[in-house]
Amino acid sequence: MAPASAGLPLTARRVAAAGLREPIEAAPRPVPSGPVVYKVSELVGRVARVLEENFGDVWVEGEVEGFKRHHVSGNCYFALKDGTARLESMLRRSQAGSLAVPLRDGMKIRARGRATLYREQGRFQFYIEEVELSGEGELLRQFEELKARLAKEGLFDPARKRPLPRFPRTIGIATSQSGAALHDILRVASRRGRVHFLIANCAVQGQQAPPQIAAAIARLAPLCEVIIVGRGGGSVADLWGFNDEQVARAIYHCKVPVVSAVGHEVDFTIADFVADVRAPTPSAAAELCVPEFAKLVSECDELGGRLLRAGRRTIDSARQRLDGELHRGQLALERQIAARRRLLSQLAERLSAQHPQAQLLRNRAALTETERRLEAALRRHLETRRRSLEAAAGKLDAMSPLKVLQRGYAVARDRDGHVLTDSAAVPVGTRFRLQLAHGELACRVEGPEPPAAAAVPPAAAAAASPASEPKPRRSRAKTSAEEKKQ
Repeated sequence: MAPASAGLPLTARRVAAAGLREPIEAAPRPVPSGPVVYKVSELVGRVARVLEENFGDVWVEGEVEGFKRHHVSGNCYFALKDGTARLESMLRRSQAGSLAVPLRDGMKIRARGRATLYREQGRFQFYIEEVELSGEGELLRQFEELKARLAKEGLFDPARKRPLPRFPRTIGIATSQSGAALHDILRVASRRGRVHFLIANCAVQGQQAPPQIAAAIARLAPLCEVIIVGRGGGSVADLWGFNDEQVARAIYHCKVPVVSAVGHEVDFTIADFVADVRAPTPSAAAELCVPEFAKLVSECDELGGRLLRAGRRTIDSARQRLDGELHRGQLALERQIAARRRLLSQLAERLSAQHPQAQLLRNRAALTETERRLEAALRRHLETRRRSLEAAAGKLDAMSPLKVLQRGYAVARDRDGHVLTDSAAVPVGTRFRLQLAHGELACRVEGPEPPAAAAVPPAAAAAASPASEPKPRRSRAKTSAEEKKQ
């Protein structure tokens, strides 16, 4: 440990000598008699403050190494390095998600952030706030800009992607004749099948590559059924010819399907996005385009066997259906014959029913039944009329004057036979007939009826003196008749 008199002043002098913004002014302390002992947290905290006060906002340029993303927090951890040093760095999830180009190992970037000391582990670390591409990263920025513009124009639209022909006879290859990609394609194709190749030699690297690749595609399109465009692996700069807009538009306007086979599986170019099919390697492109002859022969044999078996099954099934149809036809014919027989029997019965003799018998029976019903109706009618006549006779008899006479009443008639109804119209001494229930009486009017005649019995009225005082009263024929009778 450093003595107390030299501890903090020494740190301040070293910071100033390192060319920092301002040296840290050490607080005056009483000079201890022994060595100064710091706690770990105190020392780490002092060092962290020194870093944050002097390197709180700096730019650092370096190459990404050991990139990894935390599976829970989403923060990115990697190191920035150059030829002689390495700086552990951390990029928060929010900043990583806003980057146009995802970070990966080998990218050269410029990062702005702050240097500090991770106190829990005592580790020097650089917290990144902003990232820019540098060097190769600039190429990636151009790549992303071109990719976004072409995607907006519809060059990457999946709807325009065309399927590869299953059995092409001629395949075009746009690549360098001296490259390993061509040899890989031809080696795989010779092993798989029997097709013809047309090779358009072109540069696949450098400034002259894009126009030559586009011209090769244009030459091969009228002569081939499918075109393979590609090269072997390399750096981003080596593969940059396939990120050119001229190549992308040549692939887009090609009349036949195009397979992009640039670099390795991890390499992506603009040509991969525009092409109808992307192959991870040139060898894989050959496998996609060239059908395997031995496999085709095996498939043909298998299909032939399946076709033969399917034909036999079809014939057997057809025979069964034919037998079934014949059986159903026979049953239907038998049903029709039975139905016709039933119809013929019904027609015969109807014809027999229409015969004149049968009709005569039916009419005779109907006539007999009608006579019986008529006689019964006549008897009922006569009986009804007899009862009605008896009822009317009973009513008439009840209303007859003779019935009234039988109850003790009498009818007075003059000599002309007129009924006498008013005693005032009959003078004294008039003779008249009094009709009774049984026979008639000859009577004479002796005089008017006395005043109390209404309360006098008929016998007393008949015995009254004719010299009694006349009253303007009505004579009663019944009283006179009774007097006559007495």
